[in-house]
Amino acid sequence: MRTHRRAGVVVLAAALLTTPLASCGGDDEAAGEGFTVGLLLPSRAVPRWEHADRPLIEAKVRKLCPGCRVEYANAENDVSRQRQQMISMVTKGAKVLILDAADTRAVRSSIQEARRAGVPVIAYDRLAEGPITGYVGFDGLQVGRLQGKALLKAMGRHAGKGNVVMMNGDPTSPNAASYRKGAMSELAGQVRIARSYNTLDWSTQNAHTNMSAAIAALGPDRIDGVLAANDNIAAGAIAALKSAGVTAFPPVTGQDADLDAVRRIVKGEQYMTVYKPFEKEAAAVAAMAVAVGRGDDPRDSATTTTDSPTDKRIPSVLLQPSAVTARDIGRTLVKGGLYTTGQICPPELRAACDRADLTGGPGR
Repeated sequence: MRTHRRAGVVVLAAALLTTPLASCGGDDEAAGEGFTVGLLLPSRAVPRWEHADRPLIEAKVRKLCPGCRVEYANAENDVSRQRQQMISMVTKGAKVLILDAADTRAVRSSIQEARRAGVPVIAYDRLAEGPITGYVGFDGLQVGRLQGKALLKAMGRHAGKGNVVMMNGDPTSPNAASYRKGAMSELAGQVRIARSYNTLDWSTQNAHTNMSAAIAALGPDRIDGVLAANDNIAAGAIAALKSAGVTAFPPVTGQDADLDAVRRIVKGEQYMTVYKPFEKEAAAVAAMAVAVGRGDDPRDSATTTTDSPTDKRIPSVLLQPSAVTARDIGRTLVKGGLYTTGQICPPELRAACDRADLTGGPGR
């Protein structure tokens, strides 16, 4: 993926091309009080999609366009299902689609057909291939760099000779490649990558299986760090370490600031996560979708451009992530309004939360 800063399937084709009036509508409708925005998310495996992104996007669309409605669908990690969902939304008259692709390559033809039917597609969080109208996401390379840098710091004296297990994301996501590339820009030559795995579907269970294999191959005491691409993967890795009898955990990275991950950080099981402010991402994609649905130029909503494998200079908004360790939870996640201390600190974690300076106890 390259960015540029600037100033300031057959069934699908048949379904879309036989419904031009329903899908396209007229200019008066787009400029009127409301229209339908299609929202397609990839799975329920990652908690943030249902718990954060969906409600945030829906609320922001309603605020910007009170007469608009959001048609929602979740692909459950099934590309064929997502294609059918796109057909359904276009057929029902959606004016614009927000798409977080279950497989960014496999939906290319679907995006092409949506475009032919007059329905623009805005890629969300994952840069889909094909003629997308805009893209809103985070800088994936920076996510990886934050993870790699934090892991080196946590490894301390083990850095240089330490064994690191790379727990990468799902290879069907271009984000996974960006995360790994960013992490390796920090880790290359600094540690020994003892094992490396791809995690299909970003699944906790698949991560557990991969980490168990690493432990069997290396031994639980010869793993000095775990580069886990997100919090789901971190959960699987930590569960495998527990199953192997490990009590002094090596540093484990993560991403998404899931509530369970934040609690693991407080407990000292996970070292860090990467927080991506979903409310800003949701607000940006909602604003672009409403503008495009009204017929405005997506470049007016963009702050930069991005190159995909198929298209150049896609109007984009790329937001910056931040690293979160135990010491950062209060000022980043609590003060930022993502969680309350009550959510993070159930009674069984009060002592740990005190140590992390979260509850006003002895640790303050």
